Amino acid sequence: MNFEAEVIGWLPQLRRYARALTGDFAWADDLVQDTAERALARWTAFRPNSNLRAWLLTILRHLYIDQLRARREIAVDDESAPWRNLEAPPGEVDGLVLRDLQRALYRLPLEQREVLLLVCVEELTYQEASVALSVPIGTVMSRLSRAREHLRDLLGDGPARTGAPLKVVRNP
Repeated sequence: MNFEAEVIGWLPQLRRYARALTGDFAWADDLVQDTAERALARWTAFRPNSNLRAWLLTILRHLYIDQLRARREIAVDDESAPWRNLEAPPGEVDGLVLRDLQRALYRLPLEQREVLLLVCVEELTYQEASVALSVPIGTVMSRLSRAREHLRDLLGDGPARTGAPLKVVRNP
């Protein structure tokens, strides 16, 4: 498989991560396109036999942070944030739970949200997340622990209160 085909193969995961980071479908799609363009333009910077997905997620994260800085939106706590107005699909209780989780996720500090998404949703190892975030493994573990605890607090008296680890489950 050639490099371009491998990058294309990771687009759905990049889109999922971008949507989780931004809370905005259009912005996420633009971010994924920018990531793919940058990866394809700089394919020589990719080290063979290393983790392409982690490299692509790192590019996406750096582009996201650059765009946040350009928009001056590093602190994203205002009432007009896109995730504050998300609606659950009509008649679906699961949609309400998902909406509550999504709102809680966006109330986490960016550093905690990033590591939670990379480890729990994208299933990167602590080492891979460490490389993607350019922080030591201990920092990844600490941020993940704080993110999980913060989510438990934000979600109230749900099953996470029993001390069970928070897991993100995807539908097939």
